[in-house]
Amino acid sequence: MRPIEELGVEELRDIKLLVFDVDGVLVSRGTKIRQEGNTTTLETKVVADEQIRQLKDLKGRGFFLNINSGRGLYMLQEMFRNVLEYTSLTYENGSATWIDGRIVQHVNSFPHLRGLHEQLAVDAICHHPNFKGFEPKEMIITIHCKDEIPRIPEIVGERGDNLYCIWNGEAYDIGIRTIQTKAVGLRSLAHYLGLQRENVLAIGDNLNDRELLAEAGIAVTADKTRVAGDYYVPLVGERLPAAIMMDQILRE
Repeated sequence: MRPIEELGVEELRDIKLLVFDVDGVLVSRGTKIRQEGNTTTLETKVVADEQIRQLKDLKGRGFFLNINSGRGLYMLQEMFRNVLEYTSLTYENGSATWIDGRIVQHVNSFPHLRGLHEQLAVDAICHHPNFKGFEPKEMIITIHCKDEIPRIPEIVGERGDNLYCIWNGEAYDIGIRTIQTKAVGLRSLAHYLGLQRENVLAIGDNLNDRELLAEAGIAVTADKTRVAGDYYVPLVGERLPAAIMMDQILRE
């Protein structure tokens, strides 16, 4: 892997689409969520002014922009309200994309996940001291926890091997193997825009970004201890990795 400072004009020559993971990349990591019965309280983070300026500048220079996240559409629209006219939103680990004012669904997960939420909403999980809450989503299941709860992957495993259950350090993401990943969303978006793999640069920092970075012509990791890439952004200081990478692209 090479440092982001070595990403130059030659490497960027064919890049037309920039794809960003969210947590730990465009906004700080960590979700404040509390669930009590049927009431869920969830903090919505908002993209900072610096990143808004950078994204607008990149769009003005002709790049397509895409937010590719495990979060739900409503939350992403709130987080990125100030740049919605400049970017598309691929949400819930590649399940669908909001683009040009419409939703393009890539995966139908309902037959695979039917009844699983109810199986997971049991006392052994919801009353566990590590449990924080279910994040509202349509096509995947996300359970936020202070630390791992072994019963969660056990219940998912009992449904068969067609589902994944990924612990990312703050939550479990549950979806369909191979067909419900960020890479699926990226491939569909690239096809929609008439682009090829070599036209895509993607940045991510967590386990659910592995397929996303593998699908991109240029892969940038924001945490090389978790996921590999062609380039890496060092985890130093308080600036977010996306801000550092966008500065490098704008300089070039």
